[in-house]
Amino acid sequence: MSDLDRRDFLAALAGLPGIVRLKAEATGRESGSGGFRLPAEGGIRTGYAAITWGGQDDQAIDEIAEVGFKGVQLRATAFDAYGTRPAALRDRLAKRGLAFAVLSSGNLKYQREDRDAQLALHLSHAAFVRDAGGQFLQVIDEKPNRPIGEDDYQALADMLNTLGERTRAIGVPLVYHHHMNSTGEPPAAIEAIMAEAAASAVGLLFDVAHYQQGGGDPVKAIRRYGKAIKVVHLKDVRPIDTPPGYQWVELGRGGVDVKGCVAALREIGFNGWAIVELDRVVDPGGSPKASAAANRDYVVGQLGLTL
Repeated sequence: MSDLDRRDFLAALAGLPGIVRLKAEATGRESGSGGFRLPAEGGIRTGYAAITWGGQDDQAIDEIAEVGFKGVQLRATAFDAYGTRPAALRDRLAKRGLAFAVLSSGNLKYQREDRDAQLALHLSHAAFVRDAGGQFLQVIDEKPNRPIGEDDYQALADMLNTLGERTRAIGVPLVYHHHMNSTGEPPAAIEAIMAEAAASAVGLLFDVAHYQQGGGDPVKAIRRYGKAIKVVHLKDVRPIDTPPGYQWVELGRGGVDVKGCVAALREIGFNGWAIVELDRVVDPGGSPKASAAANRDYVVGQLGLTL
């Protein structure tokens, strides 16, 4: 931090849209430098998130592979099923030709009283990722049930740094997923958190739809965050009249400029996983597999990405 106090610092960030002051934007973290492991192939690799299947992870693995994707993001339900036998998951994924790109480790509580238990929990998930042949561990912060203050950004960043240092020590890089209804919902909060995140410990999982729904321009943000972005969620969202006022939808059915986001990723030389995510099936009579197929067609036909 500079000599500005934290309030002035946040105001300065809000007023400087072309400047990123991020520890996590430093380069030199790729494989071989003691930091993040990236996919062996260059450029954008497209995977798919199992969240749509609602915890039916074996079915998700089978159907994501059948649709044609080559990577998968799993949730903590996979740890519940395979936590004592990670080799079985690794073998199942290998037979289906799927890379284990990311594990969603669940919410990260960052209050002092939760610190030890939370570090132990998420580090156990990281060990599972390592043993199952996975790559990244994702966390979303759990917002306290009270108004958020500026000290929360520092406390969360400190927790991310500590956890990230420990997961990196066992070979699994940590990524922070900004998210609706979390401390890191609005763009200014994301900026403040990542400004205190250590480059060697924490990467950004940039979600194009959550960022837009939180009030930001995801295309500009991709250019702004640059090398701090280690994983991307390709996602779309549209407004609805019922609470919460928005709905996650298949790519191309919402208001996110997904094509512009992919163009920006290419501009910054993004080299990693872009995971297509849909929380749940939208249309009556639809299915997770049908939605995955529709997203595949958009990814290949409209975005020009390969699976």
